[in-house]
Amino acid sequence: MNKTKVVTAVCGSLIGASLWGSSVFADELHKVKSGETLWRISTKYDASVSEIKTWNKLDSNLIRVGQTLVVEKGSDAAPKSHSEKTETVSTTTYKVKSGDSLWAIATRYGLSVSELKALNGLTSNVIYSGQNLTLTGEASQTKPTSSDEKETSDEQKSEPKQETNDTYTVKSGDSLWGIATKYGMSVSHLKKLNDLSSNVIYSGQKLKVSGEVTSSPTQTSTNNNAVSNSGLIDAAKKHIGTPYQWGGTSPAGFDCSGFLQYVFAQEGVSIPRTVASIYADSRMDSVSGSNRQVGDLVFFETYKPGASHAGIYVGNNSFIHTGSTNGVEISSLSSNYWSQRYIGTKRLSH
Repeated sequence: MNKTKVVTAVCGSLIGASLWGSSVFADELHKVKSGETLWRISTKYDASVSEIKTWNKLDSNLIRVGQTLVVEKGSDAAPKSHSEKTETVSTTTYKVKSGDSLWAIATRYGLSVSELKALNGLTSNVIYSGQNLTLTGEASQTKPTSSDEKETSDEQKSEPKQETNDTYTVKSGDSLWGIATKYGMSVSHLKKLNDLSSNVIYSGQKLKVSGEVTSSPTQTSTNNNAVSNSGLIDAAKKHIGTPYQWGGTSPAGFDCSGFLQYVFAQEGVSIPRTVASIYADSRMDSVSGSNRQVGDLVFFETYKPGASHAGIYVGNNSFIHTGSTNGVEISSLSSNYWSQRYIGTKRLSH
């Protein structure tokens, strides 16, 4: 069969298929680009999120850059209307945990903050532990006609990645660490925004959660990165009685260095994971016993040569640490056990 006959045969088949009202087009594919989500792709191709997940055998909303997705099935597909249509997508929910933020949840499930808020009818970024959030929702989404696609694309480009409020009202059970985490900042930055000298907050208190920190002209501190000693000790004492757990790094259970790393993190300061590496950290300056201050780290040689245990000096010749017997506790440097194993004091200088 020559080329002319082949073309004639193919055209005849297509015309016949068209006359009988069926479609013979192949599946339409889309290559995922940076920043795209299943919801945005579904909007572009006038398909539902659940349809795209079914066609591509996806178990979640997570997609990756460069991934090729089927966005329209060609086999026995009825022609789509060019008029506006409304789709209802399947419900998937997430239960908010302590420390979660809208930004973190949206990122985890491939949504923007504004999309997540729209799905849940939220007017602010405030969420609470135990709250159920809809991720793909029973939300009705109006799909634009093909002539409106460019306008929709331009709106999406101008959409902010994360929305923030200027203030947050403290609720019962809140902590500075939880609020700071929710709004993507360190505890130290949050305290500076609100001129707080300790970690104590109260229900109903209004805190600034955005804006720049303004330096007081009378400020005399020479160390802009100095740890807030009072805040550090307050954060440490909250965990007195927490049990010892080998490898533990959370309030469920701490080991020695895990406790130190966690408490310093509440002040927005990162320190190494092990006692030996903390002791060797170049930011640590040695301090004599006579010049020891609250917030300094005291080191001990216990089960192996060199620094193998440490705690935070709290004053009155005492330190707070995680012991293998009593968990987080305050001990005396003068006790027979600790005085014989003490090897020095160090201070985080920068």
